[in-house]
Amino acid sequence: MKKVSKIYFVLLLFLVIAATIDVLSATAFAAAVGDPTGASYTALTGKETLKDVASTANKAYFGANYTWIMICAFMVFFFQCGFAMVETGFCRAKNAAHTMTMNFMVFLVGAVGYYISGFAFQMGGCGGVPGLGAGTGILDAMVSIPGLGGIIGTKGFFLSNVYDAGVYAMFFFQMVFMDTTVTIPTGSMAERVKYSAVVITSFFISLFFYPMYANWVWGGGWLSTLGSNFGLGHGVVDFAGSAVVHSMGGMLALAGAIVIGPRIGKFKKDGTSRAFPGHDIPMAIIGTIILFFCWFSFNAGSTLSASDFRMSVVATNTMIAGAVGGLVAMFYMWVKYGKPDPSMTANGSLAGLVAVTSACAFITAVSAAIIGIISGFLVCFAVPFVENKLKLDDPVGAISVHCVNGMFGVLCLGLFADGSYGDGINGVTGGVTGLFYGDPGQFCAQLIGMGMLIIWGFGGAYVFFRILDKVWGLRVKPEDEIEGLDIPEMGVYAYPDTQLVKCDLDSVSEDDADVPQLARFKEFNMDAARNKSLVPPAAEQGVPAEKAIPVISVYTPGLSKVNPGVKMTKLVILMKQSRFEAFKQAMNDIEVTGMTVTQVLGCGTQKGRTEYYRGTPTEFNLLPKVQVDIVVSKVPVQTVVDATKKVLYTGHIGDGKIFIYDVENVIKIRTGEEGYDALQGESDC
Repeated sequence: MKKVSKIYFVLLLFLVIAATIDVLSATAFAAAVGDPTGASYTALTGKETLKDVASTANKAYFGANYTWIMICAFMVFFFQCGFAMVETGFCRAKNAAHTMTMNFMVFLVGAVGYYISGFAFQMGGCGGVPGLGAGTGILDAMVSIPGLGGIIGTKGFFLSNVYDAGVYAMFFFQMVFMDTTVTIPTGSMAERVKYSAVVITSFFISLFFYPMYANWVWGGGWLSTLGSNFGLGHGVVDFAGSAVVHSMGGMLALAGAIVIGPRIGKFKKDGTSRAFPGHDIPMAIIGTIILFFCWFSFNAGSTLSASDFRMSVVATNTMIAGAVGGLVAMFYMWVKYGKPDPSMTANGSLAGLVAVTSACAFITAVSAAIIGIISGFLVCFAVPFVENKLKLDDPVGAISVHCVNGMFGVLCLGLFADGSYGDGINGVTGGVTGLFYGDPGQFCAQLIGMGMLIIWGFGGAYVFFRILDKVWGLRVKPEDEIEGLDIPEMGVYAYPDTQLVKCDLDSVSEDDADVPQLARFKEFNMDAARNKSLVPPAAEQGVPAEKAIPVISVYTPGLSKVNPGVKMTKLVILMKQSRFEAFKQAMNDIEVTGMTVTQVLGCGTQKGRTEYYRGTPTEFNLLPKVQVDIVVSKVPVQTVVDATKKVLYTGHIGDGKIFIYDVENVIKIRTGEEGYDALQGESDC
């Protein structure tokens, strides 16, 4: 309740601040230089003069630019759907609602954070975009270091004092680019990250972290002026975001994966990794197609002008690199493993798109194809390297696709730019020219841009995640991770009408490598037989074992009719999925080795955990459970009951139930043995 109150307080404070700023800046709005309606581009009607005709032509020019930029921005927003589907499809079903909602939420948080301060920090000193009207020149406030250049904008907080149609168009376009960056690290931390931690992270990225580097490259900051100030080509050039968006997002993904650690069971004690297949590959492929389609707007829209015919070159280069990257990855996996892995085919296409994004406006189609070939191979090498060599768990391949290929894309511009386009970019005359076409200075500028991505992008992100993990906690509780995050984090299943099929990967195994990031859960042990992480201190235990794990006897004491003097008993035990491995080890310790295991959905008299859907309590919530059937004779029933209670008990209703039945006879089909004799041998119970 305290956390909820804090959240309400923060939201209220934000509303008060926004309203105050709105009131205080009303006069300033009225006196602003901007043009909120675009009226200055509207001609007179009736007896037009030559000036009026020119005004009409002027309006048509600006109108086309506005339409082009806004439509492209709308399409880039649809990126969010593609990312959500790719990440959710590549994750397990038990986390589908959590992963999908997380990808939607980051847009909501990111948009607000960028509105508060992100846009001002990034573009507050850029001066504006000429193709959107002179009014955008009101963005003219920048903190600079003498001799170096600008480091941060200072105008446009809450979009105050910038009431201009051109500024608003620029805000919208830049915001959806920023939001792509916010989304990328969710993929590398999926299936074990706290939803609340992602909310905080999204605010941090959109408020401050992303805008700083974006200012240096796109907002007139010091990296963009390396050409005019130091003669290094055109300074750092990034046409559509290989550096600013994808590499920055990739650095966040890398730092996040390091700090949060791997999923439980991802790595064995011998260092080898386990495959955690995604639950819906078709969904991931559809998401990839959506991203591919929207990428044309992502790149071609960065012309910021409907009259810049270079957009056709940009779009074509984008298509070629993405197609070649996917094809190379497909054939590589086909040759190496005998099957064209659909997940790596998708990652190959995305890698090609990421790599070409920085250079797409400055290169030929042949160069785009070369970039696609290299990126397709690069992602196929990067994915196993990240997993098997670096021992990092990246469920969707965000590090390999965005970090590795984003950095490669930054380098590609410094190599392949042919000098045919880019006159005047960053205040430098002549086209942008790379090393292969005679300008080593541009290559040096790109290297400096890459260096700052490592220092600011990775270094800053690593420090932030370390602090956040220490103060708030990045990772969910081990039991929640094992059970799946949909109910513990979201309160709703992605697939409530479908019984989810669980496997050994959804539980703790004795063969699992230790996860250092789980050390804060002091009782947690990767050895299932000794895992006490789910048993709280006595002070926190809500109910006694008799209530938490009731024993229901539905048999009458008696003896077997087949073997007089021998008693056979069946125990049906219902338990949480996360406790099954520990239970199995406990049964083995008391020499109960024969059991039948079934995945079931069910609830007791409490009707499952109380959750809410759209604010309405769920009346009958079926929860996934494990049902174990055991027939004992040699092993005392009470021994089984005691061992079961010990390993399943947490002190909360829902720990499980034990049903005890009288067994009249057991027949072993292979040998024909009956009664006690049928329970001996290979499955001695």
